[in-house]
Amino acid sequence: MRTLVISDIHASLEGMDACLAAAKDKYDAVFNLGDVVGYGASPNEVVAKSIALGGLLVRGNHDKACAGLSDLDDFNPIAALAAHWTRQNLTPPNLEWVKALPIGPIKPEKIAEVQCVHGSPIDEDQYIIAARDAYEPLAAPKERITFFGHTHIQGGFSLGTNDDGTPEITILRPFYDTKDQLETFELPLLDNLKYLINPGSAGQPRDGDWRVAFAIYDDEAKLVTFYRIPYDIKGAQDKIYKANLPDRLATRLDSGH
Repeated sequence: MRTLVISDIHASLEGMDACLAAAKDKYDAVFNLGDVVGYGASPNEVVAKSIALGGLLVRGNHDKACAGLSDLDDFNPIAALAAHWTRQNLTPPNLEWVKALPIGPIKPEKIAEVQCVHGSPIDEDQYIIAARDAYEPLAAPKERITFFGHTHIQGGFSLGTNDDGTPEITILRPFYDTKDQLETFELPLLDNLKYLINPGSAGQPRDGDWRVAFAIYDDEAKLVTFYRIPYDIKGAQDKIYKANLPDRLATRLDSGH
């Protein structure tokens, strides 16, 4: 089975549309790893598309905040303002849908050895950025593969053992030839390793590549294919400006930071 793994759309209709166009006819199931809303200016449209897309969903920290399920004390002022704006602009049915998003980790019914989270299998709000962050989330779960989001950084980590039996963590990062074309990178998954896999952000990348991102997981081929896709940044930026959201939410899209 081929599964579309998408995360951190952050109310970017333009980013989501670009990802879904590139993924067309390439998947049979969906993992949506959270932060459907927050930051961007199209929360209702993105919620509607997420509902239509279906599949397995987990909530993100911005979903919680925008739904009023957590306070904004841990958010910087720009993120807090965007969460408040989103809460005010979601329609009542869409707000209820965001409130009802389930907490990870969640295991898909028909795909073995896999679980889905937003931040980490240990804490839904944990950021896994460096190798030292990855060890416990890799070692703790029984499942061999954990799909996660939250960091907006495409790639992940693997855990194996050295010849002397000590654990070894490897940082996984896709490599691309350009900065402005649709590109893919294939990562074969080895049976003797455990994995944390991040598809990247479909709405606000932060790994230095402005293109939006997703992944396709083929459990039969034991393969993850990462995607980077150009999208209508100007359209997303214009909507942010028109909504009177902070300018920084628009300008950061150019650099992917």
